Amino acid sequence: MEIIGTLLIGAIAGWLGSRLYQGNGLGLLGNIVVGLIGSFVGYWLLGKLGISLGTGWLGAILTGAIGAIIILFLINLVIKRK
Repeated sequence: MEIIGTLLIGAIAGWLGSRLYQGNGLGLLGNIVVGLIGSFVGYWLLGKLGISLGTGWLGAILTGAIGAIIILFLINLVIKRK
């Protein structure tokens, strides 16, 4: 059950990050991947800065979305889209 919850949080965080950063999604699988990687990046970065967005689902989604925005920024630096 925790795996499903993790994938759901990753998908929501990736979707939210893609909406805030670029305005279009990467598809379900892309959102999950970006959200999961973004969660690790977000927790690491916010931890280094001493910032906590709380515990639970909402804090995890917001932290993942911040990390997803960072990942999307880095992806767009490497891959230029028209």
